[in-house]
Amino acid sequence: MTPEQITLVQESFAKVEPIADKAAELFYGKLFELDPSLKPMFKGDIAEQGTKLMTMIGVAVRGLTNLEAIVPAVQNLGIRHVDYGVKDEHYDTVAAALLWTLEQGLGDAFTEETKAAWTETYVLLATVMKEAAATVESA
Repeated sequence: MTPEQITLVQESFAKVEPIADKAAELFYGKLFELDPSLKPMFKGDIAEQGTKLMTMIGVAVRGLTNLEAIVPAVQNLGIRHVDYGVKDEHYDTVAAALLWTLEQGLGDAFTEETKAAWTETYVLLATVMKEAAATVESA
């Protein structure tokens, strides 16, 4: 990722954080609309799950300037997702829901450059998660 992409992601997330609860609600609504079969994976309180989601995204976004520091946590997240039944194809659905949510939350500030930066960020983090998950699945 370029420094400019990292800045775009960090600055745009700073605009979403004040509406984190609403953003999480939008995200899960869109996720379940795109793939209703994912809903049973979320057994607890969805509002609490939304808080965890937004916290995790915040940690990842802030860590983009020091990827080596966050990679172990991202790998562990990928490994934990195996137990939840997450498959590689689910990452594409999550990406679509995340980008849609950011577009709703940022409005005109969700430029093509911002979308590209978020896409790059997501692909990077999802790849780390999927690779870590694959080590568990093949063991």
